[in-house]
Formats: sequence, structure tokens, C-alpha cells
Amino acid sequence: MHTIFRSLLGLVAGPAAVVSAQSLPIPSHEDASIELAHVVVSAHPYGRSTHEIAQPTHVVSGLHLDQHQATSLGELLAGEPGVSSTYFGPGASRPIIRALGGPRVAVLENGTDTIDASVLSPDHAVSLDPLLIERVEITRGPAALLQGGSAIGGAVNVVTHRIHQNLPAAPLAGRVEGRFGTGNDESSGGLVLEGGTGSVAWHFDAFRRSTGDVAIPGFAASASLRALAAEEHDDEHGEAPEEDAAAFGFIPNTSVESSGGAAGFSWIGDHGFIGFAATRFDTLYGIPPGAHAEAAHHAEAAEDPTEVESVSIDLRQRRLQLEGEWRSPLKNWSAIRLKATQADYQHIELEGDEIGTVFTHTGYDIRLDALHESWGKLNGAIGTKLASSDFTAVGAEAFLPPSTTETFALFIFEELEQGQTLWQFGGRSEWQDLAVTDGTDRSASGHSLSASLGWVHDIAEGWSLAVSLAHAERIPNAQERFADGPHTGTNAYEIGDANLSNETSRGLDLTIRREVGFVSGEATVFFNRFQNYIFENPTGAERADLPVYQFVQRDAEFYGFEVQNTFHLHQSESGHIDLTLTGDLVRAQNITDGTDLPRTTPARLRLGLDWQRGAWRTGTEMSHVFDQNHVATGETSTDSHTLWSAYLGYRWVASAVTWDLLLRGTNLTDSEARPHTSFLKAVAPLPGRNLALSLRASF
Repeated sequence: MHTIFRSLLGLVAGPAAVVSAQSLPIPSHEDASIELAHVVVSAHPYGRSTHEIAQPTHVVSGLHLDQHQATSLGELLAGEPGVSSTYFGPGASRPIIRALGGPRVAVLENGTDTIDASVLSPDHAVSLDPLLIERVEITRGPAALLQGGSAIGGAVNVVTHRIHQNLPAAPLAGRVEGRFGTGNDESSGGLVLEGGTGSVAWHFDAFRRSTGDVAIPGFAASASLRALAAEEHDDEHGEAPEEDAAAFGFIPNTSVESSGGAAGFSWIGDHGFIGFAATRFDTLYGIPPGAHAEAAHHAEAAEDPTEVESVSIDLRQRRLQLEGEWRSPLKNWSAIRLKATQADYQHIELEGDEIGTVFTHTGYDIRLDALHESWGKLNGAIGTKLASSDFTAVGAEAFLPPSTTETFALFIFEELEQGQTLWQFGGRSEWQDLAVTDGTDRSASGHSLSASLGWVHDIAEGWSLAVSLAHAERIPNAQERFADGPHTGTNAYEIGDANLSNETSRGLDLTIRREVGFVSGEATVFFNRFQNYIFENPTGAERADLPVYQFVQRDAEFYGFEVQNTFHLHQSESGHIDLTLTGDLVRAQNITDGTDLPRTTPARLRLGLDWQRGAWRTGTEMSHVFDQNHVATGETSTDSHTLWSAYLGYRWVASAVTWDLLLRGTNLTDSEARPHTSFLKAVAPLPGRNLALSLRASF
């Protein structure tokens, strides 16, 4: 009875919110109480484990990262607790956290901004490929204290480890890997080499990815959209259209060609390090037909839809990064850390072979943290951030004027440890100057204040309770203030409002965690109240054959829960069997008039079983997404769907090389799945059945 009671308590406790259990080392004892390994999170000034941070924080790494590989960052993380994606086809997908995305979720690479155009539109890709990344750190809920106003809904930090902070253990190490997929004819490969000698460490990596059009189980257009098209065609022509002409079995124009690489060097001494890295990223990806209103309009008018020119995006970014740390620089100060990034970004929207619109974004992001030694019982850091952005859009879809944005911030983070209780608190002050550079003399300045209070308490052996209270403010960006034109990525004519005020969030997270025992994990309930929440509201008018949407402000609230449990069914020196249960739910409402907000993530439930013995590992997973009937005015509901995946892996060692072979199958039942969070849910479902084979050699 006692064991059953502990298991029921574990159901409430939720998951090991750090990494999947198969990526953890197998304990060398057979005690029933299994303690999960901690994973350090670099987003915290001291790099504490996720169990010691008041805010819900999740790390994706190791085998779990390998088993969920995807062509975009959004799809890589779409199944993690509290995270979904914008899914604009396989080429472009950005993370959504608790139904918040765009300018409310900070996407970072090694702690600094990615400096691209992905925040402006769902058809703009994040400027990195997930093939060679080492881990992803996800902060759910307001993270504006350390990451700025763009993290008012959360933050995603991608770690690539291109700048070494310590000398590598070997003068030469690395890995080579290749991947092949059936559902999109994928062939991809990557190489990582690194090493060091004396005081110098170096890193080199390169990758290439090539995919064809993505396979789907049926028609690309939804049944309701096909029925509406047939009805309109019948009214106009007196006969039904030939459905055979519609895309079936695949989504046209969804191929992806990506390549890139990086080189990094570090000098490492007794009192710190300084390092530099240069990165290149290029990708050419297609936009699914019907995604752009202009393309859809031409297709409707064409006698032969196959003759309509496709739309694709040719994206390039060059990124420079400087990172350093000076340990014990002054009395009473333990370290000074610097992270600085400069990037040059451009993407060209191609209509067939013709250039439609060119987006450019250049800028830099500099962050300086000073960690102090104990001030009485306080330990913490103070820091500053300086960022600059220069954005232009030229062409038919230039719905934004050229603009520059300058940002400066000061922040402080402190901890106080009292017995079994850890207090975490701090504040941030941020200033922003925004100027339109088209000669119209339009500008806007803003100031925001954010503060947070966290409490982590060990309530029993292996159990802890965490509470996070946050007040976060976000200054409106250039799109929300000055947009005025057709935005084909959202099929809308967008109009900004220069007089928008700060968006304010007050959030509460309550988390219970269990780190040891037969059941481990965590569960979180959250509530987030927004004042002056900014969103696009339909006006009922039309311009340029598009519905007009005006950026407005209303009060809104977001609430829900996230839970993940790992049941350690068997643990021994030779292997383990784990059962994992995860689920999440979020509700998002405009409380001014009681209506639901658009594209809110549906409730989800996932059950996984993982087995590992010796060199073999295998597992299976069923994920169910419930239907979404909580929809905004003019938005259509989405049906539920269930996806089944499985994997089989084998590891062996030959000489000094470790080989990992992984066969992974996704959507094995070839089910139709349309993500409610996507603007393209009616014309581009998720991929159908796919078998992927990967081989990695590590040395």
C-alpha cells in the first residue's frame, strides 16, 4: 500500500523535467530509490540545476535530442511540455511557449539573440539548423529578468559549444554523422572536430541537409477547405472541380537545402578564457502552396494551377561571437563574463525566379555579467545588455518601413539560502529607442521595469516545492507600431499603432518536484495576467484583396498546467525500463470581451516507453492532441489526432571509435495531423509516415 501511495504522489509530481531518463547514467546500485542526474542550465548566472531554479526550466539533450531530430527548431521542440510550434512547412518553424510566440519568446544561440527575421512572420525561418546542436534550454513563463522584454512568455537557448571555456580532455576529438529519411527523401550529414594544446582550444563544424517535398497521408488541403472550394467553383462554373488536380500524398514546394559551419578558437588561462567563433548558415526552402495570399490569388485565376510560380525563401546569415570570462578580477568579485554577437542577415523571397521582397537585418547583442562573492548571505550578479538592430524590407511585401532599434538594460539577480529554502529575486530596467529611417521622422522611445521573486523549498527527501512570481514588461516593437501593408505570411493587411503602451505581464508558477524514487518528475500550474496585451484584431475591411488587421491592446489571461512523470519500472547496472507520461493544457482569453485568443495550443497527452540493455535501446511513444474548439472570432476549430513513433538503437565500440546506429519511425500510422497553432493548418498538415536512419561515429 505504501508503494502504491508513493506512485500516486508521483503522478502529481510530474516529470524529470531535465532530460529523458534514457540519457542518464545507469546507477551502480540496485536501491529502489534512484536519484536523477542534475543538468546545469547556463541561463542562470551560477549555472544551477533545473531543480534549484524557481521557474520551470527544461533541458533537451543527449539521446532525447537525437530521437526527436527535425529540420527546424520549432519542430524539434514541438512535443516538449508547454512548447508547440508555428509550423509553416518543414523549412520554417519557431517555438511557441504556453500559447505565446513571436516577440514574446526569446530565441537565443549561446545566450545572445539570433538576430534574424523569424519574429516578424511565421514563414521566416530561425537562422540555425538543429543538426549539430548540443542541447536546448527552455524557460517556461516570464524570463524577462535575464533575457529582456522579448522573453515575457519564455526563452529558448540553443547551445552549440563553439567556444571552449576549458581545455578539452584530448588533443583531438569529434564526431561524424549522417541521416537519411524516407518521408522527405532527406540526406544530411555533419562533422565536428575539436581539440587543444597548451593554452589554445579550437572547434570546427560543418553540415549539409537536403530534403525533397514532404509526404503526407492524403490531400494537402483540408476536407472543409476542399468542400468550400468545390462549392465556390460550382456556383461560378456550374460544375465541380476535378479534385485529382489537388495536391495528394505530398505538399508541393516544401523541399529544403541547408548548409553551414563554424570555426572557433579560445585562449584559456589560469584566471579565465577568451574565445571567438565565426558561423555561416544558408538555407533555401519552399513555401507550401496557399501559404501566401498572392500566390493563392494567382492559383485561383490560373487555368492550370501547376503553372503558378512557387514561392521560396533564400536565407543567409553570417554571425561573429566573442565570449570571455575573467575569474577573481577584483576583491569581492568572483568573475566577469562577456558575451557579444554581431550578425549580418538577409533573406530573399523568390516568386519563381523573380525577386519579390528582400529582408535584411544587421545588428549586435552584447551582455556583461559581474558575479560577486557573498554579500552577507547574498550571492548573485549584476549585468548590463546593449543591443542594436537595423532592419529593412524592400519589395512587394515590404509591410514594414526600414527602422533601427537601440536597446540598453541593467539587471540584478540575487540568491539567499536559508536552510532548506532558497530565495531568488531580482530586477531589470530596460530602455529602447526605435526610429523609422525612411525620412518620415517617425520614432518611439520606451522604458520597462521587470522584477521576479522565486522560492524553492525542500519539503521532504527528494521532494521540493517552487514558487515563482514575476512582473514583466515588454516595449512594443517596430511591427506593432509601424506596420502598414500586405503581410502575405499571415494573409492579412497589417496596420500598426504608434501610440501603443507597454505590455505588462504578472505571472505565477507553482511547481512540485520529485528527484528520487520509483516515480520522478515535476508538475506545474501557472497563471499569467496581461495588461495591454498586443494582438492583431480584424477590422472587417479589406485592402489589396486582404482582410485588414489592426494592432490593438486588450487585457488577457493565460492559465494551465504542465506535467511529466517518469516511472522507473526497472533499474540495474545492465539497463533500465522507463515509462514516461507527459501532458499540458493552456487557455488564452481576451478578458475584455471574454473571447478566446487565436491559435491557442490544444491540450496534449503523451505516453512513452523506453528500454535499454547493454548496447541496445528501443522505445515507443504515443502522443494525442485533443481537438481545439476554443477559437477566436473567424478562426476554425481543429480536430484531434494521435501520432505513434518508435525507435531502435545500437552502440558499439571499435578501436577508439564509438558508433551509434539509430532507426526512428514517426507517424507510423500515417495519420492526418493539422497543428492548430499554424497559419497553414488548412493547406499543410504535418508530415506523414517517415523512417529515418542515422549513423554517428564519435572519437
